[in-house]
Amino acid sequence: MKNIFTLSFLTVYLFTLNAQSTKGITGKRDTGYTTFKAYKDIKKSHPHVDIAWVADKPTHLVKEMRNVVYHTIGNRALQLDAFVPKQKGRKLRPALVIIHGGGWRTGDRSQHIPLAQHLAAKGYVCFTPEYRLSTEALYPAAVHDLKAAIRWVRSHAKAYNIDTNRIATIGFSAGGQLSALMGATGDMPQFEGESGNLGHSTKVNAVVDIDGILAFIHPESGEGDDSRSTSAATYWFGYTKTENPNLWHEGSALTYAGEKTPPTLFLNSSVDRMHAGREDYLKKLAAHNIYTEVHTFPDSPHSFCLFEPWFTPTVDYIDAFLLRVFQKK
Repeated sequence: MKNIFTLSFLTVYLFTLNAQSTKGITGKRDTGYTTFKAYKDIKKSHPHVDIAWVADKPTHLVKEMRNVVYHTIGNRALQLDAFVPKQKGRKLRPALVIIHGGGWRTGDRSQHIPLAQHLAAKGYVCFTPEYRLSTEALYPAAVHDLKAAIRWVRSHAKAYNIDTNRIATIGFSAGGQLSALMGATGDMPQFEGESGNLGHSTKVNAVVDIDGILAFIHPESGEGDDSRSTSAATYWFGYTKTENPNLWHEGSALTYAGEKTPPTLFLNSSVDRMHAGREDYLKKLAAHNIYTEVHTFPDSPHSFCLFEPWFTPTVDYIDAFLLRVFQKK
């Protein structure tokens, strides 16, 4: 009897030890990271730089459709905003899926409305999807949501005059990590999820990673240090990196980078840990002659792309990169 009790206790203990932690799930959106907070932080950290807010400013050049439901999971309706060039033309247009950051836990798609507006004015059809954060659901929920968003874009290609061979993901911070992961895992069954226009491909034709890490477990990465507080990635995965390193590797774009990875643009701040694994990623793509670009903004904060004087060159770099890689398609 004693042995049976001991075995049962050990089984329960091991199950508890290995169970994905849900302590970070609150059911509410974390509002800690906002453009306003980032603005105040940068004003303090970079007092020598003339920082300017980039406003959400609709233009006559672009038709906007806000709060479009692209996928529903249970009672959760996932929304996106669409920005479509008004200028008529016979040629199909490239589509850009723009993914917000916030440590997989906070942030909001509205932070990239100005980016979508400016890129749409240059002729791109832009979408800013939300996705479930770690306060709602753990990894890989966000991956499944964004894959569903890409499939939704493909399924609506005719309505938005989209060239399905010219679809790119753009992301900042956690969104940059997710953008790279979308590019490196196109049509891989284990990442697709179980619903949302499953008959369409999730392959993307170009990637823009703005200060998003490429590998979670890496000498350059700051993720997984839970000594003072739970790290963003630990909340997202539901495990520490020592409890389940395989899952942390599974969620890293570097794990899959290779011959099928699309051309990639890296736009980076001067905060080195925010592009952990980038050099290894570049080497993998170079081995297959896949085009890449890297542009680093000196003495810039992590949230550089949200504000001037960095916003306009960010837009210009993205436009020049996409013109180059899409001209062959």
